Amino acid sequence: MTLAIVLFTQDLRLHDNPALHAARAGADQVVPLFVTDPAITAAGFDAPNRAAFLAGCLADLDDSLRRVGGRLLVRTGDTAEQTARLAAETGAVGVHLAAGVSAYARRREHALRRALGERLHVHDGSVTAVPPGAVRPTGRDHYAVFTPYHRAWQQVRRRTPLPAPRTLNTPEDLRGAPLPTAEPTARTLPEPGESAARRAWQHWHTEPYADLHDDLAADGTSHLSPYLHFGCLSANELAHLAEQRGGTGAEAFVRQLVWRDFHHQVLAARPAAAHDDYRPRYDSWRTDEQELVAWQEGRTGFPIVDAGMRQLAATGWMHNRARLLTASFLAKSLYLDWRLGARHFLHHLVDGDLANNQLNWQWVAGTGTDTRPNRVLNPLTQADKYDPDGAYVRRWVPELADLPGRSIHRPWQARHRPADYPAPLIAPDSTGRRLRTARFDEPAADDQQTLPGLD
Repeated sequence: MTLAIVLFTQDLRLHDNPALHAARAGADQVVPLFVTDPAITAAGFDAPNRAAFLAGCLADLDDSLRRVGGRLLVRTGDTAEQTARLAAETGAVGVHLAAGVSAYARRREHALRRALGERLHVHDGSVTAVPPGAVRPTGRDHYAVFTPYHRAWQQVRRRTPLPAPRTLNTPEDLRGAPLPTAEPTARTLPEPGESAARRAWQHWHTEPYADLHDDLAADGTSHLSPYLHFGCLSANELAHLAEQRGGTGAEAFVRQLVWRDFHHQVLAARPAAAHDDYRPRYDSWRTDEQELVAWQEGRTGFPIVDAGMRQLAATGWMHNRARLLTASFLAKSLYLDWRLGARHFLHHLVDGDLANNQLNWQWVAGTGTDTRPNRVLNPLTQADKYDPDGAYVRRWVPELADLPGRSIHRPWQARHRPADYPAPLIAPDSTGRRLRTARFDEPAADDQQTLPGLD
């Protein structure tokens, strides 16, 4: 009787899982394995909100596996060492793993290759809809501009989504660690796991998405980004499902999936972009700890910015438009290093994906793939356009709730300014401009994207 191991990483699902499908097809028995690696904690990526959400995802995965005759085996330690040890214990003929794009994922794969040799099978197209290396411009290793990448992406024949296994044969005598547990810092988190993810997709209507995805108060986005980050949903399957629904909303949604793939192929080709400027501008970033803390705590004096930051702290999530304008405020209006903002987002976001987070922050900061480094989003114009009645601000900045309509966006003009709300960090003039920035600009239609990843 042959046995294969499937090492779960960012593919915590049964549906459309190439690694699980191949392991089951190539052996009589399958051991689903997850390794809690202290290296992730040491690197600072084991943030409380994601750790808590991950624990719930693993519990749901274990339940789903048990319903088809399997179970999730958890081991603790170095991923390559623990996987190789289990392979030796079981005499595994193969170990199956979803391909990743980060420097850490590559080091992990390299260590597994050294330990397992030809028994390691790495599967593309599990984390993204189109594998990072599937489309390349002539003479280059990746696309640096979204529009031509989008055109090339649309020409790729994507694989048909794989069904979830109906049965699984997992040995009962293997010992592992208990399923992990963790406490979030956010007051509320989304319900974790593949089961909740599939319900969320079924209950979300794509049709209004094209018109509502930037409306802060309407909150018409999918909220699927945490499930995509942990692989509770397959980006490939979501693209197929959205295309089957059809309509302008579905098309806009698929476009965001393409943006997600775009950033993954950039990071796959340029792993250093996780911490270095993709296009160096040699900026002399300011240093101001008080301004940074005010931004982090949602106390900048600009209500639309503060609303976004408070939503992040309370829920581990932020609306896509709020992500853009809060990031622009830090990197362009305060002129503080984008890496400080990216680090804060990664600490709080349940969907904190390295490729999407870092490269979208660079897009905003003007150091990424975009060619317009002087773009600055005016927080007041953004507020008037995307929260015209102030409902979003009223939801997250309750001390301003009594200010009527869009006047809530300019509390410094109120006759009786709320005493418990701070004055603006920077002095806006009548158009919302400030002294330190070069100019305010709105992104062109082709630049409409989610930061940091589909939300």
